[in-house]
Amino acid sequence: MRRFASSLCAMSDDQHIAAPLRLFNSLTRTIEPFAPIEDNHARVYSCGPTVYNYAHLGNLRAYVFTDTLRRTLLWKGLSVTHIINITDVGHLTSDADAGDDKMEAAARASAKSIWDIAAHYTQAFKQNIADLNIIAPSEWTVATDYVPQMIAFAERIAPAHCYELDSGLYFDSATVPDYGALAGGRDDAAHARIDPVAGKRNPSDFAIWRKSPPGEQRQMEWDSPWGKGAPGWHLECSVMSQARLGHPFDIHTGGIDHREIHHPNEIAQNQAFHACCGPDVGAAEAGFTGARWWMHNNFLVDRSGKMSKSKGGFTTLFSLIDAGVHPLAYRLLCLGAHYRSELEFSAEGVGAALTRLKRLVMGVEGLKARSEGVTWQSPRLDYLRANMHPKLAPLLEQFDAAISDDLMTPRALPLLEEAIALKKVPVDEKLCLIAAFDAALGLNLMTLTRADLRLQPRDAQIAPEEIEAELERRAAARADKDFALSDEIRDALIARGVDVMDGDPLRWDWRLTLA
Repeated sequence: MRRFASSLCAMSDDQHIAAPLRLFNSLTRTIEPFAPIEDNHARVYSCGPTVYNYAHLGNLRAYVFTDTLRRTLLWKGLSVTHIINITDVGHLTSDADAGDDKMEAAARASAKSIWDIAAHYTQAFKQNIADLNIIAPSEWTVATDYVPQMIAFAERIAPAHCYELDSGLYFDSATVPDYGALAGGRDDAAHARIDPVAGKRNPSDFAIWRKSPPGEQRQMEWDSPWGKGAPGWHLECSVMSQARLGHPFDIHTGGIDHREIHHPNEIAQNQAFHACCGPDVGAAEAGFTGARWWMHNNFLVDRSGKMSKSKGGFTTLFSLIDAGVHPLAYRLLCLGAHYRSELEFSAEGVGAALTRLKRLVMGVEGLKARSEGVTWQSPRLDYLRANMHPKLAPLLEQFDAAISDDLMTPRALPLLEEAIALKKVPVDEKLCLIAAFDAALGLNLMTLTRADLRLQPRDAQIAPEEIEAELERRAAARADKDFALSDEIRDALIARGVDVMDGDPLRWDWRLTLA
């Protein structure tokens, strides 16, 4: 696997910017002013991957969004504790209570142990995170490390909120107020996806603990008061978020598909636990959800609909890299659309994002070549506001207003480009501002080079060393005024997927053919 350097320009705790941060809350369907529960400290939990396969690009959009949120919180002067979980047990092949455990199914299909499957795909996911220049979470929480706490959580809520069936322990959704409010109500159409389970009291009831079928031994199962089995997927996030962040915490993030079933079930569990064990013992509290903000990114869609592993042939970040596309071009594609809008994925769109990234890198490289100092490596926003060039000050204020307005990155990106292109401003002052913008956007512009963006496609028909040799031969032909041979060498390189760039210090680049 290729590895890509990542960097984050440090921002100190006192770097407060004027525009108030406003974020969309899925609970209220409104944009609200954000203030953390603890002064100057935000606690964020993000639903992580189920590690039975590679993450597709739609999955990864959620983490670009969450990273943008985290970087914006840092930009606003807050410290951030961020948790991402790894689901290595309990997620069924449907989002509800039917089907097989995704991990068990993947292990059988590959004739490997679940533990090997989980380790492989966890590492692959973490590589995707690094390649996208996403800041690693403060902590990764792994579901199987918290099974004892999950059992204890279930024991506390079971008497008042659960009932037992032959297949497991189920949560009675009628025992909490306003069940499903996050999704739009208890009778939301999403519950039509839930296959019936014999004995369930309500269609929206869900498994807290799934018993192992009689006579069947699973690779992952634990003893519990309800028999040998495994925790339900929804239980995992309630327990891990409470264990690492405490309830309530500030922000819970996930894809919009979680808004319909998974997150309402989390909220129901949190309400039940708060009623049984919190300060208001006796009745589940409608206003208590575990997190103050619930935030969701929209789908990445292909031309035939929502990107999904169930379709097969899904596109991964690794497959983009194999095609010669730098992963930060995908990050830039995501930043070009608002996180709550659907984003269409296409070869043309990715190609345009890569071209845009190359122009940004060329612009910054040109400025760095003219720089007389290194102050841009660690900009202080409070210093910039007080001392920057008059032409740059409005850009800073507009950029801050854009990302403070529910992470409006489509408005922020043109301001970055404007800062790069602005004339008659000292170069190092411009680089300070650009570095600050890049710290919020995460494009790694202060260290990325054009050569870094020149990734060799897996199916390349020629090695870089041979390309360089052919270019030297072409240079000699041109020096001898043998233009026929020069054109012949150029045309041969083009036929093998190489663009020859006369007059450009980079000399050549791969000609990408994205399907």
